[in-house]
Amino acid sequence: MRTTLTPRTDTDAPLVLDEQTTAFLSRVDADPRAPLCTAVQAAGGHGKTAVLARLRQGYQQAGVPVLDSWRELTDPGDPDCAVLVDDAHLLDATALAELRRLAESGRARLAVAFRPWPRPAGLAELAEILHRTGPPVLPGPFTEQRTATFLGTTYGSTVPPGVARLVQEQTGGVPRFVEWLARALRPADRRPGRAERSPAGAERPTPTLEIPRSVLLQFAPELESLDIEVRRLLLAMAAGPALPTDLLGALLSRHPDELDELLAAARAAGLLGPDDRLAPIVRRAIAALSPASQRAAVWQRLAELQLQRGGRVLPLVRSMLDGGFGGSCPAGVAEAAGDEALGDDPALAARLFAVADAAGRPVAARRAMAAALSADLDSALRLADRLIATPDSPDRADGAAVAATALVHRGHTDRAVELYRWSGTPSSLAFAALGAAGAGRVDQLGRILADPPTDGPPTLLASAAQLMARGLKETLSGPPTAALSTLVQASALLEPAGRSVLLPETPAALAALVALHCGELDIGERALDRAVAAGLGAALTARRHRLLQAWLLMVRGRAVEAAAHLATVTAGPVPLESRDLIFAAALEVGIARRNSDLPALQRGWERAREAVVRHPVDLFTLLPLGEFAIAAARLGELDRLAPYLGEARNLLARLGDPALWTTPLHWSCLHAAIMADRPAVADEHVAALAAATGHTRYASVVAAAGQSWVEVLRGAVDPVRVEAAARGLHGIGLCWDGARLAGQAAIRTSDRKAMTTLLDCARMLQGRPAGAKSGTRPAGTEATQVADAITAPAENRLSEREREVAELVLSGLTYKQIGDRLFISAKTVEHHVARMRQRLNCANRSELLARLRTIVEERSGGRPVGSPWPQRTAR
Repeated sequence: MRTTLTPRTDTDAPLVLDEQTTAFLSRVDADPRAPLCTAVQAAGGHGKTAVLARLRQGYQQAGVPVLDSWRELTDPGDPDCAVLVDDAHLLDATALAELRRLAESGRARLAVAFRPWPRPAGLAELAEILHRTGPPVLPGPFTEQRTATFLGTTYGSTVPPGVARLVQEQTGGVPRFVEWLARALRPADRRPGRAERSPAGAERPTPTLEIPRSVLLQFAPELESLDIEVRRLLLAMAAGPALPTDLLGALLSRHPDELDELLAAARAAGLLGPDDRLAPIVRRAIAALSPASQRAAVWQRLAELQLQRGGRVLPLVRSMLDGGFGGSCPAGVAEAAGDEALGDDPALAARLFAVADAAGRPVAARRAMAAALSADLDSALRLADRLIATPDSPDRADGAAVAATALVHRGHTDRAVELYRWSGTPSSLAFAALGAAGAGRVDQLGRILADPPTDGPPTLLASAAQLMARGLKETLSGPPTAALSTLVQASALLEPAGRSVLLPETPAALAALVALHCGELDIGERALDRAVAAGLGAALTARRHRLLQAWLLMVRGRAVEAAAHLATVTAGPVPLESRDLIFAAALEVGIARRNSDLPALQRGWERAREAVVRHPVDLFTLLPLGEFAIAAARLGELDRLAPYLGEARNLLARLGDPALWTTPLHWSCLHAAIMADRPAVADEHVAALAAATGHTRYASVVAAAGQSWVEVLRGAVDPVRVEAAARGLHGIGLCWDGARLAGQAAIRTSDRKAMTTLLDCARMLQGRPAGAKSGTRPAGTEATQVADAITAPAENRLSEREREVAELVLSGLTYKQIGDRLFISAKTVEHHVARMRQRLNCANRSELLARLRTIVEERSGGRPVGSPWPQRTAR
């Protein structure tokens, strides 16, 4: 938000004084004929001239003659007049001597204003005499409150605190700069942001202030009046960071006492604050008004000196880049700055390494790594491939690791495994084993854990990669809690390295996947939160972390929040890589399904089909595959997904059908079978879930829920058992599933008491998702349907609620009876029927009933509407 205020034009600049200056003027006003011999001392722009003008006004109102020059005094002088002298630091020795004699004689009231530097002997003697009669007047910079007062007086209205704070920060409170900035801003500059139009009490973002060039140009006379060495000093200090005095001395070839003189001159001009820092507006003015060649030469030399001293050069290089001098940055400086930027800004590091690379510095591997960390995988692969193809390059192994990591993110796992193995570093070998296990080949995982490589340094990355391999192995054959512990430890080990670690998968993301597969959602959520806070994996893995956070929200039943998280990931201009795309597409269809949003589900399914084709089936994409299966069944396209589901089953079989990974997939496929109305297939998945009972609490809960679900569909509604199963699902974080089970059982029981109990249970489970952080409640729960009835293909264009109403209408129930079952009013049921008639283009009720009967019977395999599934065939 840009902030501009409209200045008044009917008055001069208001005089806003500190307490000491105000008290001095008040004493003069109270007794204007009292003797006066005082000094007004301050840096340029701090109000010395304004104080003298206020004295002149007070004396004139009291009838006291005011002289601008002591030489206008008649000899022996007029003791009733006042002599006001400004800029005494510019006077020559003769004039200063005359003023000193006048001060000693007391022939007139005398006020002399001057800067603290230069301090010739004559001025020092004069100041000493003036100080004998009382303390000097020392106008200082504005406080924030005085800045607000000045702005309010200038514009004739109170300014918001944020505006006053911004002006104070930009100007350092120097009155002259505050006035320049205030008067340069025009009404046409105002661009109200949403925050300015926010309702009362709404949080407003911090405003920003655009400084017109006309303000910067007003610094030109002051800068031009300075000695060339003072200007060079200020130009060096405008580079950004606080620079040590010995570095400035080396730059300017000055001894410490000579440097002190230059600093004193800059302070006296009001351009350098008392803490020897430049206010932002001064820094911008110096950079804008200095010749480009001079600016480039000073900043480059400064960076070279800083590099020789072993200091940080990145802040200086940032100034060079902002000034358009990045291409002329010395190669060694660019390389050092790239190393400094790699941990916080890999995109900038890649730019700097490109400068150093063009000059022949050996930075190609680091440049490729920086490109990968900043998610520029095209550049990373191009640079890494060049390294691999250069036989005499010492960085071939590093290039192979970069290329492998990029390929993992693009779904080319087999090729990535080859490159990791060829790289041969300890971390690369561990990542190769992880990739191979994800594709169903677990032998490498066992070998690397049994005989870990010892030919490389035990870096944080190598240690974390080994822990990740161990954690994945534990998910295949051990308790999930052990795997989670190992993976969380690996994530914590990498947190200090943060954004500078290049990873095919972060241990936090792997921990979140394991947590989702075993119902330990809180652990997964905390692991992701810590990884996001640490910036683990930089931009390359940032979107993956947000996608998994959205998945956790979706599973908990917080679809609105999940959709918001998903929107932040997909809103950027950079397209998602295939691994992230498959999760984003699954989230889209999963959220649409949970919101009973059929059009959104159809749109999402188109993108899901592309995502499935682009990324091969592996262990780490089983969750999206399960969501796709349910969506495909809902849209009547389950057979299209059959080859990929077959690949998933084969992969799991090669791994020994580990219960941790197979259970969620069977749970999703059970729902797909229910959607597709395939009782026999559903029974197979229920049996598979039952076989995993006891492995984890999650497996036991979904096994019981699956059994209860198919019993409900076969017409056997045991409200006690159903509620226990629904609450169990809620307890492991599957909140929406639990509410859906209770809701479906409610609309299939003829026992009114059981129906009411189950509907109450469904609504309660929706309102309080298990595992939610304290103090939070799910957003948009009112919009979520309680029950998700068995649905018809997409072409029938009916919502989930309309299908529920259709089934009950065809069962012969009245609107009131349907309303009682669905916990809605009879009038609402009537509205649903009217909408169905309109959507299906039916002329009358008889035609509507015939059309609904066709739709539902097609969905139920020709069975009568509302009839239960056939009983399981004994084997």
